[in-house]
Amino acid sequence: AFGSHNLRSLAHAIVAARQLGVPQNGYEIQMLYGMAEPVRRAIIENGQRVRVYVPVGELLPGISYLIRRLMENTSNTSFLRQTYRDKKDIAGLIKPPGFPAKRGDAELRRSTDGDEFRNEPPTDFSRPDNRARFAQALSQLRAGFDRPVRKRKGEEWLESVNPADPTEIIGRVRMTTADEADEAIERAARFFPKWRDRPARERAAILFNAAEIMRGKRWELAAWEVFEVGKGWREADADVTEAIDYLRYYGREMLRLSEPRETQRLQSETNVYLYEPRGLAAIIAPWNFPLAILTGMTAAALVTGNCALMKPAEQSPMMAVHLLGILREAGLPEDACQLLQGGGGLGSRLVRSAKIHLIAFTGSREVGLEILREAYTHRAGQNYVKRVVCEMGGKNAVIVDSDADLDEAVVHVIDSAFGYQGQKCSAASRLILLDDIHDRFLARLVEAVRSLQIGPPENPRHHLGPVIDGEAKQRISEYIRTGKEEATCALEMAAPENGFFVGPVIFSGVDAQCRIAQEEIFGPVLSVIRAHDLDHALEIANGSSFALTGGIFSRSPAHIEKARREFRVGNLYINRGITGAVVQRQPFGGLKLSGIGSKAGGPDYLLQFLEPRTVSENTLRHGFVPRKEREQRR
Repeated sequence: AFGSHNLRSLAHAIVAARQLGVPQNGYEIQMLYGMAEPVRRAIIENGQRVRVYVPVGELLPGISYLIRRLMENTSNTSFLRQTYRDKKDIAGLIKPPGFPAKRGDAELRRSTDGDEFRNEPPTDFSRPDNRARFAQALSQLRAGFDRPVRKRKGEEWLESVNPADPTEIIGRVRMTTADEADEAIERAARFFPKWRDRPARERAAILFNAAEIMRGKRWELAAWEVFEVGKGWREADADVTEAIDYLRYYGREMLRLSEPRETQRLQSETNVYLYEPRGLAAIIAPWNFPLAILTGMTAAALVTGNCALMKPAEQSPMMAVHLLGILREAGLPEDACQLLQGGGGLGSRLVRSAKIHLIAFTGSREVGLEILREAYTHRAGQNYVKRVVCEMGGKNAVIVDSDADLDEAVVHVIDSAFGYQGQKCSAASRLILLDDIHDRFLARLVEAVRSLQIGPPENPRHHLGPVIDGEAKQRISEYIRTGKEEATCALEMAAPENGFFVGPVIFSGVDAQCRIAQEEIFGPVLSVIRAHDLDHALEIANGSSFALTGGIFSRSPAHIEKARREFRVGNLYINRGITGAVVQRQPFGGLKLSGIGSKAGGPDYLLQFLEPRTVSENTLRHGFVPRKEREQRR
């Protein structure tokens, strides 16, 4: 039997059966009642056996059947829609389907020369060969963890440990001293004029080279993330692909911005608008996206002509080491980007320096606000106002409407709330359920979360891994204790004892103003809040000092449009998960206390790293023109 409504698929099946010698009564075509009736009549007239399926029985399954058929008929990619509504050329629709060509040199040039941007696709782990390659990368990496390190007297070293097994040291880096940090700033200041004057196309070419080098190392880099910050396979791979995207996208964007633009054309005057770099940029990055965010902020600073001083999080020093190595291999001069390893005191030193022109920070609200206070304090020898690009946290809400597809919403809520153990600034930490579906949805959600497996992330069967360190585990545990006082614990799952593991927790009956509903927890803790109607749900969702991401699941066009207007967050997602923003496709950044500045991965992000200038020239000559210039003009 062959089941389809696609004309070309049906024709292919009939011809294939004929070529194989299958008689017409040896197979049948299966179609659905109410779908592609002209096609069905034509097949019957051709002498084929056709079986039509029609729903019989209870109302609700029948309505579900009708909805699915309506969705099939109206899908943008539906053969039926393109045939009968969009009136597409039938000859084009029945052409043999094309297969994507293997990525070759021509495509590579398109993705790196500024003419076209393409997102790096994620690894398909459904393929056995990809699973085998990544398992091998993990095994090879672990075999090298015990390499000895030569220490000099008086040096302080930072140890990176596996959060799933804190006894396992995966790498060591030497901490940067205060004097070394000051010297790095001086070196960057001396080198800045040379880097500033290097053509933008050459700076962009270094980013394009780095992207291709990173592609070649993607298995190794993702394996490092599994061990250093506890990411699962898909999460680790996604962080690497995002970093590649930042390199390519910001390279392209700089090529666009580097061309001076004429503002107005006058007969005797030229007026040109152009950009130049700000100076020295301090890049202070978090551990939860240890490659992507560090790469994005650093690449933006470098390609715009600024010198960068990278200060990664203490928990992810090894990823920064690998990034610097890739940039150097791609042709980046040493003094254009320097790596400073250490704790919060080192970051504060960079922020307070009178020679730092720009600070790019991603992290907590508390640290972000402190950076803003320090950066806007004028210091002796500072003849400019510092620019701060500051991305902070979120207390993100997902609304499930009364008419939502509950099965679809459950899947996306789990992924948004508990993906990477909830350690994303974009993670869902508040779930707002309307009265009509509250109890049904909560019951489904609890049972679905109960099925999740917790354990070391190198095992792909585990849905949740560890939180980043012991301090995070203790902080999250304190919030869980607070939640038990403020609300009802609908689910608390046990977690492995060894390692920094915290099981997922769901609280119900949560008051919208209590601590667990207002403060960023940064862990696998979800607060469920009941709402009377959509207006009430939006009031709850907007009732936070954060405004980073948010989502709504609804089938009502009116409710979706209302959410578009009134759900005031930086990134609003409708009928999908609220994490996993993709470079260029979904520029990322928030409102309120979620940060200041333009969205990362968007068309105006690089402008924050540049200063605009206007140059006006009177081209109408008056008086003497030197002979040498006259001859040159000829």
